[in-house]
Amino acid sequence: MKELKIIEVKSEIGAGTRGASLGVEAIKIASLDLKSDFFKQHDSIEVEHVNELLFDGAKHAYAKFIDGVLIMEERVCLEVYEQLFDDFFPLIISGDHSTAFGTIAGIRKAYPKKRLGVVWIDAHADIHTPYTTPSGNMHGMPLAMACGLDNLECKVNDPRGETIEYWEELKIVGGPSPKIQPEDIVYIAVRDFEKPENYLINKFNINFVETEDVKKAGPEVTASKV
Repeated sequence: MKELKIIEVKSEIGAGTRGASLGVEAIKIASLDLKSDFFKQHDSIEVEHVNELLFDGAKHAYAKFIDGVLIMEERVCLEVYEQLFDDFFPLIISGDHSTAFGTIAGIRKAYPKKRLGVVWIDAHADIHTPYTTPSGNMHGMPLAMACGLDNLECKVNDPRGETIEYWEELKIVGGPSPKIQPEDIVYIAVRDFEKPENYLINKFNINFVETEDVKKAGPEVTASKV
């Protein structure tokens, strides 16, 4: 296995609840309780955040702080790409789900001709768009960014101007859109999703492993099947 390189992303910009940036340090503290030397064994690098933009307030109702999210996706994408280029295995730690797109974009940039798959282990599907989001929080949109989706069939919002411009820019971070195909996503333990997300799951026949199935089979068997 390639040598690990930890990429720390202490971002708040895409999250809906404050405190996401504390996730990295929380994991480090938890590792001490477990007497783990994981963070001593592996080098880490920290991606500069733009959390200061939060003090300016959200200017895009259907894609909150999308300008800052774009900056973070570009930074995470580049860092992931560079670590892969240098033959490291990047391990990204972040409490802000929106940065998952930057991770996917960085891998795609490093392997432009490979078929990429995403195993999404979460309570939420995170495949909303500015056209369908009920909250405007960007941490609910990373998989839509990665798949280059708008989901206009389920449109309930009317984003305009800069919001749409930023959204289109996001899709092409690190290279052409899409980064992945919806059919190459596997959802595990997702239990909370809205109708627009359910529409896409059914439309693309996205693979779905229920929480109960994981409990019955166990994590190792579930992982081997995926």
